[in-house]
Amino acid sequence: MSLEERVTDLESRLAFQDDTIQALNDVLVTQQRVLERLQLQMAALLKRQEEMVGQFESFEEEAPPPHY
Repeated sequence: MSLEERVTDLESRLAFQDDTIQALNDVLVTQQRVLERLQLQMAALLKRQEEMVGQFESFEEEAPPPHY
């Protein structure tokens, strides 16, 4: 294999690796956005659950005793 063929082979490998790295980066960015959105949704659900639990607890406290 001549030096020119070796350089050409290395250049094509480098181009392939660059494309692969870019594709992986694009997937990573997309997954990060999805993860951030899911974290926001989870925080909202936890807040909503805490509010609902608080409402049920206050309802139980206001209920008359069972002997009435």
